[in-house]
Amino acid sequence: MSGRRSFGADPDSPLVAAAKAGHAWALTRMWEAHAPAVTGYLRGRGAAEPEDMTSDVFIGVFERLRGFHGDDAALRAFIFTIAHHRLVDDLRRRSRRGEHASYDADADKRTVESAEDAATQSLANARVAQLLDQLSPDQREVMLLRVVADLTLEQTAAVLGKRVGAVKALQHRALEALRRLLDGAVSL
Repeated sequence: MSGRRSFGADPDSPLVAAAKAGHAWALTRMWEAHAPAVTGYLRGRGAAEPEDMTSDVFIGVFERLRGFHGDDAALRAFIFTIAHHRLVDDLRRRSRRGEHASYDADADKRTVESAEDAATQSLANARVAQLLDQLSPDQREVMLLRVVADLTLEQTAAVLGKRVGAVKALQHRALEALRRLLDGAVSL
């Protein structure tokens, strides 16, 4: 194999077995354990509707679950592979059709949220987005999958279709770039 890990090499974990058997508690536990990280990954990669796309990802996961075999770590990689593919499809579709603008009450500038909430959210989101935007697209992708999605090097390589060594190199360069950016910000 060319560095890609095949999902299904491991025996099913109890959670996967219960979910495949149709136990609602297992599907709920999968959602609760992985949906926040999937949403964070999609938001970090610029998905237009990360919450909606997260729901679509899990519909895809639940539809394909019968053919999946593996432990909980393989399940996480399986979920993020589907998330990555949905995101790529969405980005391609948006680039061909352009952005669709709809009314968003939260984004309506005629309403005002509390100053404290606005300042806190804006500073945190803006700083993270600013730092991520200074990385190459491949570095940003690796960092989001490794940090937000909490995937292993092997799982990240499988999701991206890259060799583990390439993922390690991208992660190292991204961390080094972030360190330089943060060192520069502190010395100002």
